[in-house]
Amino acid sequence: MSLPQSLAGKVRDQIVARFELKEVTGPEGGPLMTLRAPEGSPMGPAPVGWVRVFNGGPLQKLVNVGLVVPPIGLDSHMVFAFTRADSAIPHFTVDAVKTAETFAFHLDLIPRADLGAHLAYMNAAFEPLTETFLAASRGEGLTAARLSPRQLALMSPWMLAFRATEDAFRAVDGAVSRYLEHWTGLVTGGLPAEATATLDAATLARRDRDNRAALFDPDVDPVWRQVDRLLGAAESARVRELLKNTAA
Repeated sequence: MSLPQSLAGKVRDQIVARFELKEVTGPEGGPLMTLRAPEGSPMGPAPVGWVRVFNGGPLQKLVNVGLVVPPIGLDSHMVFAFTRADSAIPHFTVDAVKTAETFAFHLDLIPRADLGAHLAYMNAAFEPLTETFLAASRGEGLTAARLSPRQLALMSPWMLAFRATEDAFRAVDGAVSRYLEHWTGLVTGGLPAEATATLDAATLARRDRDNRAALFDPDVDPVWRQVDRLLGAAESARVRELLKNTAA
């Protein structure tokens, strides 16, 4: 198993076990989606990836997308653990990638409210990550990912997004574990009353819908244009819909 697949798979399995999630399987009992390149593509007809979906417990769902395409040197694994639409608990995400000889990763808790207008929420949900964020950001062998201002605005200021050498990629495991531990504590223990006093369920759900629509918009995140070329526009859109859909 590759380093990116191992990292993402470990996170997925820990969340599934901790919250006793159940997998939503495909018609043959395997992953919900088996991803293939469109007919006529030099990447086909063998599978080039999968989408696994889990739900239940306190979460809305967990989505794990894997793309493994040796002819183009792509090995990409993404995990999104979504909390319920009316919850203030951030979503958790980790993305682990290897292209040719370069590694990259993205780790974050996605805010459910405007941090600039909700200081108590920011203090409870994100400030405890600061020491880990600063230490991980200073790691040797890291180069900041090239993200647009729009992409940065949709995530949190505690996001770790870097290209990495192999040694640096291996070292990020500690930061992933600490972010996951903090997030798991929020899911199980909740936020303090003062952190959610100015937040209401309807506003949280509406913001979540709009935020996820923007996060997975190909005009905002150009990686989805590459996925369109690999899988075809229709199949790529099906994957994005699973990520955007706020239903279980």
